Amino acid sequence: MMRNKEVKGMLFAMLLITLAGTAAAYSFSPAGAVVTCSSCILISAIFLLFTAYRYKHLTRLSDYLKRVNGGDYALELPDNDEGELSILKSEIYKVTVSLRAQNERLKQDKLQLADSLSDISHQFKTPLTSISVMADLLSDDKLDEGRRATFTEQLRAQLERLKWLTEALLKLSRLDADAVTFHRRYVPLRELIEKAGGPLLIPIELKDQTLILEADGGDLCCDLNWTAEALTNILKNCMEHTPAGGKIRISASTNALFTEIRVQDSGPGLDKANLPFIFDRFYKGKNAAKDSVGIGLAMAKAILNAQGGSLEAGNAHGGGAEFILRFPMDKAQ
Repeated sequence: MMRNKEVKGMLFAMLLITLAGTAAAYSFSPAGAVVTCSSCILISAIFLLFTAYRYKHLTRLSDYLKRVNGGDYALELPDNDEGELSILKSEIYKVTVSLRAQNERLKQDKLQLADSLSDISHQFKTPLTSISVMADLLSDDKLDEGRRATFTEQLRAQLERLKWLTEALLKLSRLDADAVTFHRRYVPLRELIEKAGGPLLIPIELKDQTLILEADGGDLCCDLNWTAEALTNILKNCMEHTPAGGKIRISASTNALFTEIRVQDSGPGLDKANLPFIFDRFYKGKNAAKDSVGIGLAMAKAILNAQGGSLEAGNAHGGGAEFILRFPMDKAQ
């Protein structure tokens, strides 16, 4: 306390006041000088005691902050008194509670990151192992041309899978970091669903499936490319779970509240046990396709949520899986 310049200055000022007051009082009466000197000394003592009391609490606050800085967020500073120090204690405690919550979130983020890295490593390991095996087989000079062509095609397929997985993970990381700039404009619903279904027309035809597109004349304010990619991932999931000869239907409509896009397939539908986790990253249900990564639906939901939309999954009344995309109506529309 005595190292504080303000305290030293105050004591020096009190000393000058005591001397000046005592001298002035002595000119009138020696007894008055004694009373004046005693009063000034008493006031100075009260000041020192009060300052020491405040420094005691400030020292406690300092020790508390040091412990918080060391990672001890379990401490509390209960104080029901009024005053500047109590207000300061209350604010420090609020900051401590906030830091404790952030610390818990960071711990959870670290655990999720570790799990994600483990999942990513597993997803990359399978195609890389296949590529390594096929590369060894292709290096055999005695391999006939038919099998060489087959292995070469499989090698290309695995490389395409790695390329898609890498691009999907990069897109997800950009979405998580809010680093994606969505160029929103009014897009005809028909244009959106045709753009989303275009990349899958050939695979759907090869599986002898039928893609039905239905849309009214409404528009949707969205980023065409990103939204189409989200819808493509949903269509791809439906295609993988729809048997040969089945149908996949996309319908789009608008009303006073929102724009809605429904995607239905004629497959076996979604297992109720899978529904709570169907949009989790790397989650694959028991009916998942062999080459499924478990990331397409997660990315679709992230894209829609980032634009203020929503994505739900369930089973249609007539059977098969159903995905519902909703975008709230733009108030400026």
